[in-house]
Amino acid sequence: MTKIIVDGTEVDVAPESTLLQAAELAGAEIPRFCFHERLSIAGNCRMCLVEVKGGPPKPAASCAMAVKDLRPGPNGEAPEIFTNTPMVKKAREGVMEFLLINHPLDCPICDQGGECDLQDQSMLYGVSGSRFHENKRAVEDKYIGPLVKTIMNRCIHCTRCVRFTTEVAGVPDLGATGRGEDMEITTYLEHAMGSELQGNVADLCPVGALTHKPFAFTGRVWEFAKTESVDVMDAVGSNIRVDTRGREVMRILPRLNEWVNEEWLSDKSRYIWDGLRTQRLDQPYVRRGGRLMPATWPEAFTAIAEKVKAAGPARVGAIGGDLASTEELFALKDLMTRLGVASVDCRQDGAALHPADGRASYLFNVGIRAIEEADAILLVGCNPRREAAVLNARIRKRWRASGLPVGVIGEPVDQTYPVEYLGAGPDTLKDVAAGKHTFADVLAKAERPLIIVGQGALSRPDGAAVLSLAARAAVAAGAVSADWNGFAVLHTAASRVGGLDVGCVPGEGGRDTAGMLEAASAGDLDVVFLLGADEIPMDRLGSAFVVYLGTHGDAGAHRADVILPGAAYTEKPATYVNTEGRVQRANRAAFPPGQAREDWAVLRALSAVLGATLPYDSLLELRAAMIEAVPHLEAVDQVVAADPAAVERLGTRGGDPSSAPFRSAVTEFYLTNPIARASAVMAECAALARARMAEAAE
Repeated sequence: MTKIIVDGTEVDVAPESTLLQAAELAGAEIPRFCFHERLSIAGNCRMCLVEVKGGPPKPAASCAMAVKDLRPGPNGEAPEIFTNTPMVKKAREGVMEFLLINHPLDCPICDQGGECDLQDQSMLYGVSGSRFHENKRAVEDKYIGPLVKTIMNRCIHCTRCVRFTTEVAGVPDLGATGRGEDMEITTYLEHAMGSELQGNVADLCPVGALTHKPFAFTGRVWEFAKTESVDVMDAVGSNIRVDTRGREVMRILPRLNEWVNEEWLSDKSRYIWDGLRTQRLDQPYVRRGGRLMPATWPEAFTAIAEKVKAAGPARVGAIGGDLASTEELFALKDLMTRLGVASVDCRQDGAALHPADGRASYLFNVGIRAIEEADAILLVGCNPRREAAVLNARIRKRWRASGLPVGVIGEPVDQTYPVEYLGAGPDTLKDVAAGKHTFADVLAKAERPLIIVGQGALSRPDGAAVLSLAARAAVAAGAVSADWNGFAVLHTAASRVGGLDVGCVPGEGGRDTAGMLEAASAGDLDVVFLLGADEIPMDRLGSAFVVYLGTHGDAGAHRADVILPGAAYTEKPATYVNTEGRVQRANRAAFPPGQAREDWAVLRALSAVLGATLPYDSLLELRAAMIEAVPHLEAVDQVVAADPAAVERLGTRGGDPSSAPFRSAVTEFYLTNPIARASAVMAECAALARARMAEAAE
């Protein structure tokens, strides 16, 4: 550590720290536009000027100068800088005056108003007038896609957007043309940006040059109630802030969480909010005469009770969906158990994961943040760019730090970082596990190897054998130990880990999802409960009586005989467990429409009619029962480590996987769940993605 004096305050900082970071540690506030902690240093805006004692008689850019570059005093005193001297004040006023030469007076109509860095800093560090009276420059707005709106007259050339797309997203769509006053930020050919993280550039923009296009002119930030919550569009569990006005969700923004999503958010998670308003189920329906007709709650419950009592426990099944909370899956399993029903499953894609194999067999064990410590990665049957875009940015971040070797077994797709394509399916994985492949040597030489197994490898009929083979490869590579468990399962469903934790899997003699579909097709299953499960082939449910508890008029609602309207993830307090096993709590930001109710409350009310009353009348009582059954769910915002011995046992189970190539579990990134399919913004993004793929194929 190096000592430095900032405005008379002595602090110890790392020698490679910038003066700006050192000043912040000392409690001094330094204005900036171009500097960002997660991006490379550009030194464009010059707003962060400070005075260096003993340095040249001019201010220095604190973002571009490191502490180690300062000279000590004549007698060895610690270097000293000043952030509030008259020279610094005059320099900042001059910089602000220059920045405002061409900036238009758009504040009354700018969507950035109220959270604009330029507004705030011009008030704090600017002057009351300008000495420049020339005409302002005009720049044509650019089309860069359906998500980010451009008003390039406002651009101050900080290049944060360019650095983000190039460095973090790994899709260098944006760049600069021209020099000086003629410089413009553009996609060159004005095509849509191709990154799944492009919405973050609007958050990074310190002015109103880049804003969120779906949010344009819909409201002012001070009108909104702000609620901290958790995203469920994938299994990463990104921390989000939901802004609401009245009963409507107006926008979704990321929250800082260094362990999960840093401060980034995928575009699907960010722009899904318009799907929360459309195609909503707001009252119960019962199918009469082949048509779904509006009904009251008692009528819907009575219709269900008649069918369940007539069917008997052996001819009833229940499937949990990908967006269900842990409480709902616990209540569903509890209700089915009290009814004597053993056919319950939260794995609607048929993934070969089971809590009986140990918790380490289905977790991203090492944790998301620990990706930055890995020194070799093997991707098995997964496409993290589509399945977990924020997690993929972590892998790219690690690759940029040291040229991380990444091997891929599965589909050869662009991951935004160089990869070594090893093969298409289990045969290649066998060679790696047996040490017969060159990449096996790479893993063996690594101190912290990481094997990431995706749902594309596990949701096949031979998924159990593939899982065992991947565990064997991890053990053979030395990736499984007490201090580093490099066996990592990458989930795509937000509900999956929580569902497995609470045991929402078939009981003794029960059927899994595939078994229930087969039984329903054969007429051996009379009643099927779908808890937001829309990703199964509905035509295979045969003549079964289908009860759908969900939020949107998607596939499950179309097939249902009784529809029970539930609450979306922004409309209920709930617990979710992400792919690494981190327990997180979502909060209610709005209320469900019409007669829709929280899903656990619907199950509790239904249980009384079915004669198997659940013993909890409030969410707190339900959580208490859930935590009593699964104690680690009480550790909110923590990851309870799983026993790595489970991975070693899994590797010895064996099996004979087929030679069929792995396929990614996510084929259309923007249309993976009912909320996404109800979103007009996601539909436009999906159409663009398909057009881009067709163009690339030509």
